[in-house]
Amino acid sequence: MEYADAIAKAKAQITEVTVEQFAANPGLYDVVIDVREPHEHAAGAIPGAVLVPMGQLAAAVTSHANPTQSVLLYCGVGARSAIGAQALQQLGFTNVVSLAGGYNLWHHHQEYGTNGGLTASQRDRYARHLILDGIGEAGQLRLLESSVLIVGAGGLGSPAALYLVAAGVGKIGLVDADVVEVSNLQRQIVHNVDRLGRPKAMSAAETLDRINPECDIRVHETRLVAANAREIIDGYEIIIDATDNFPTRYLLNDASIITGKPVVHGSIFRFEGQASVFEPGNGPCYRCLFPEPPPAELAPNCAEAGVLGVLPGIV
Repeated sequence: MEYADAIAKAKAQITEVTVEQFAANPGLYDVVIDVREPHEHAAGAIPGAVLVPMGQLAAAVTSHANPTQSVLLYCGVGARSAIGAQALQQLGFTNVVSLAGGYNLWHHHQEYGTNGGLTASQRDRYARHLILDGIGEAGQLRLLESSVLIVGAGGLGSPAALYLVAAGVGKIGLVDADVVEVSNLQRQIVHNVDRLGRPKAMSAAETLDRINPECDIRVHETRLVAANAREIIDGYEIIIDATDNFPTRYLLNDASIITGKPVVHGSIFRFEGQASVFEPGNGPCYRCLFPEPPPAELAPNCAEAGVLGVLPGIV
């Protein structure tokens, strides 16, 4: 049985309580047990919870609770705790529940409040995220609240945009002033033959909207220059540098330092690529790494040097 199937089966057999229900009456439970690993517990836990890692639950639970007590189990996202609650039921515990969304959602609601949540359709769409301890419902809600600006809707911007919109990033901005050409289609997978001659930003936006119409796609059909950079960047949390020229890379670097916003940088050349994150105040910037652009003859563009079609997707 696959892990996802095991979780679904367990949830069908146990009782789950929401974060809101737990917050409304935390004293309802005699014992609250954290079934995560010690390093997860050390990073943050619900006050008053006892740590009993999942692998030790069956053997150690009676040291903390008896089968007649009301017990709430939680993990990162509510997957392990559901299986744990199922196991305790089989051991004779008659009043055991699992916290839906787990610690991650509980922590998210402590920080952002308990208003809102995923809809039924969103739970279906992002189901494979929701069972991951590193994401869960809290992480998915954060993705839905986030915003990313992609500068360049070409080879590097295409796969980045596709995966971000599929993941549920709430707002995605696309900056590009070029039009779709047939030579782009070998690697710029967000476009197609029906869009030849059309603005790349608009073409990309249409594709993204068909993948996830709930995401807010903003089109900036212009070149990023000093006169408009601050105005465009201000509307987003993270910048993706998917450009193909050094002046724009240095401009993004300087704008990042001024605004304090991180830049996720990628570049490609023939069969090679580079990727990095430049976060102001947490390490060097792009200009620190490359104080001056290389001579033009040492940095030809894709039209001059060629590029392996799959490379942008790898970077």
